[in-house]
Amino acid sequence: MNIAVVGTGYVGLVTGTCFAETGNNVTCVDIDKAKVEKMKNGIVPIFEPGLELLFERNAKQGRLHFTTNLEEAIKDAEIIFLALPTPPGEDGSADLSYIMGVARDLSFIIKDYKVIIDKSTVPVGTAEAVHSELAANLKEDMFDVVSNPEFLREGVAVDDFMKPDRVVIGTSSAKAKAIMQQLYDPFVRQGNPIIFMDERSAEMTKYAANSYLATRISYMNEIANLCEAVSANVDMVRMGMGSDSRIGKRFLFPGVGYGGSCFPKDVQALAKTAGEYNYDFKILKSVMQVNKKQKTILSQKMINYFGGDLKGRTIAVWGLAFKPNTDDIREAPALYIMDELIEAGAKIKVFDPEAMENVKEIYGDKLTYAENQYDAVDGADALAIITEWSVFRTPDFDKVAEALGNRAIFDGRNLYDLHKMKSLDIHYESIGRSPILMRAYSA
Repeated sequence: MNIAVVGTGYVGLVTGTCFAETGNNVTCVDIDKAKVEKMKNGIVPIFEPGLELLFERNAKQGRLHFTTNLEEAIKDAEIIFLALPTPPGEDGSADLSYIMGVARDLSFIIKDYKVIIDKSTVPVGTAEAVHSELAANLKEDMFDVVSNPEFLREGVAVDDFMKPDRVVIGTSSAKAKAIMQQLYDPFVRQGNPIIFMDERSAEMTKYAANSYLATRISYMNEIANLCEAVSANVDMVRMGMGSDSRIGKRFLFPGVGYGGSCFPKDVQALAKTAGEYNYDFKILKSVMQVNKKQKTILSQKMINYFGGDLKGRTIAVWGLAFKPNTDDIREAPALYIMDELIEAGAKIKVFDPEAMENVKEIYGDKLTYAENQYDAVDGADALAIITEWSVFRTPDFDKVAEALGNRAIFDGRNLYDLHKMKSLDIHYESIGRSPILMRAYSA
């Protein structure tokens, strides 16, 4: 098939590259000229494991193309994916201006039948709005609008696309349904379902799934905070809960809150949609409140440890991305934690395997950027672990302890075994577990 993908962010670039990998001819279009030139020159603009190999192979073999010209991109395409940003507004609602703007442009340049697919995460009713925008200048038999939400996890997005748990497709058109079935058949050969439904249900499915996962995270963070209060161990509680087949093991790890490009804005958008229909979605409001508070848990532990005074103190930070295996720092807990520490007077020395440049664009010389994790702790008073990169899981503790002025570690991801930490002369605080060696800080 000939496919056009409008937008080359995480979703758009992974979508276009993976469709090219299954033999389709894909043209990705973006208004960012510099970005398009980089991609034409073989430079992948995002970090996503496994993407670069597929990108290079399909570009080299002539199945993956890039342009800034929308009309050129869609000229021969049977299918047009809209993978455009939908950032949250001040009231939490999704901003549809990019999607509606492209839909308007398409209404003037489409010459033959196309399937227009909303791949972006969009509120209920968006497919109808896009349809109306296209219908302003096109006959009804010239297009169909389909909702096809993505369920990609950053860090494993390529695997998620190539081997999906399910494919959700919202359409009321038999013609569009047949095309979508043909498009996705190569990805579900092991029997995972392609689920067809109406457009509104497809749009709701994405928000419902992400909001439920965010709810699990916030619930476990509340359990973790209560565990600390009653001297229970959240790791044991998590294992006891996760062994129940009705609950399952995933998304039960406590930490410093969720971030990224999906959960924060999707929870906000679903709560906003509920409000528009006069429904008070109390659980989602609580999820957002808990998550906002959780992002300050680690910084408060450090501030309390130093007696409320961080002036002149240097805090080493391991991990800046909102999760491992990505360079994405959107709504990353690290940003909130560092802001609080800086406001309290601390100096911050950071290391992340992939997200350093993105953080540097925001903070500039407000931070010190280390060459590696050990360089970050050299001369620091304490270490904060915020992102659970694999490289942080088995450090040389002797080297870390020797470098830290106060031999204090604040672990926001519970990376280390409590029995191991008890054997070391290190002050260790984590999430939902009793602190180890309440070592007083040295002035």
